[in-house]
Amino acid sequence: MADQLELVAKSYDKAIDLGRRGVDLYKELPEYITNDPNYPLFERMRKDVTFSDSGRREIIDYLSPAIDMNFIDLGCCLNLMFRGYDNWPSTYHGVDISSKTIQLLHEFAEKKKLSIGSLYCGSMHETPYDTNFFHIGACIGSLEYFEKDFVEKAIIETHRILKPYGKFVLDVPDIGSPEHRITMLIEGYLGRTDKFDMSSQEFEDILVNYFEIEKKEKVGPMIQYFLICKK
Repeated sequence: MADQLELVAKSYDKAIDLGRRGVDLYKELPEYITNDPNYPLFERMRKDVTFSDSGRREIIDYLSPAIDMNFIDLGCCLNLMFRGYDNWPSTYHGVDISSKTIQLLHEFAEKKKLSIGSLYCGSMHETPYDTNFFHIGACIGSLEYFEKDFVEKAIIETHRILKPYGKFVLDVPDIGSPEHRITMLIEGYLGRTDKFDMSSQEFEDILVNYFEIEKKEKVGPMIQYFLICKK
C-alpha cells in the first residue's frame, strides 16, 4: 500500500510540474494507446464539455452544499480550480497525496482570496479531521488506484469523519467496460496503475456496512455512488 501511494503521488507531482510548463500528458500518448480500438471512447469523453466525472451537475445537486456546511474532497486533485468547487457556498477541505497538487491549490486559493477550511497532503485513509466533522463530501477518481484493503480503510475513515446522515459521492471502476480498459491503459502509462480488484457486488458488500446507497450511475469508465452515512 505504501509503495502504491508513493507511485500515485509521484505521478501526480510530475503532472503538476509538466502542467505548469504547459504540457498536457494526455495529448502526447504513445501509439499503442492511440491505436487501441477503445481509444475513440476516451477521445469522446475528453471532448464532451458536458462530461466531467468530478464536476457533474448531479454531484452538486445531490450534495446541496450550503453556507453552514463543511465539505471534504478526498483525492481532491485540482477540483477546486477546474470543477467549480471554489464557487460552492460550503467550506472546502481538500486531501491529496500529491504535495505539488496541494501546493498549487494553496497558490490558487491565495491568488483568488478564497476562504477555505484546509488543504491536507496525505492519504485519504488517515486524515487529521475530527469525528463527525463533515456534512458532505466526495471522492472521485481516486479509489481505482488501490486494492481492497486500502479501499476498505478509506471507506471506514470517510464514515468516521462524516456526520450521521451526511451525504457522500464516490466512484469506482466499471471493471471490464471498454471505457475502463482504455482508461486503465492510459493510467498505467502515466505511472499510476489501477489496482482496484473487486467486483461491484464485493465493493457494495463493504459499502453497505457504513452507507446507504441512494443511487448509482455509470459515468464513463466509472460507477458513481450517491450515499448517506449510517451511524
